[in-house]
Amino acid sequence: MSCRISELVLNCNDPELLARFWCGVLGYEELDREDGSIEIGPPSGFGGLQPTIILSPSSNPRTGRLPLHIDVNPVDRDQGAELERLLALGARPADVGQTGDENWHVLQDPEGNEFCLLRRRLDP
Repeated sequence: MSCRISELVLNCNDPELLARFWCGVLGYEELDREDGSIEIGPPSGFGGLQPTIILSPSSNPRTGRLPLHIDVNPVDRDQGAELERLLALGARPADVGQTGDENWHVLQDPEGNEFCLLRRRLDP
């Protein structure tokens, strides 16, 4: 028997802002609200192959980089077009010491959480 990641929990200052952002990035929708937290996930809901994300309010200031980040892949366009779309949604480029030769883009969400846009296109 093994486990599967079913939920990712991200502490944040503004769950509403990040819920809108990550729903736009991933094609997710709001699934639930509880005690100020917002759970977002695929339209099929909790328990499928894609994990849900719980955006949990926290007033604790974050120091330094998160030890975990999210990687995303385009599903219906090439990497360049997807980069433009993510920037229009509010992502910002992030410098974590890249050389410029990488085949991925390091970005930040509206609260500064880093994530990478990979090149390989996946099936939707």
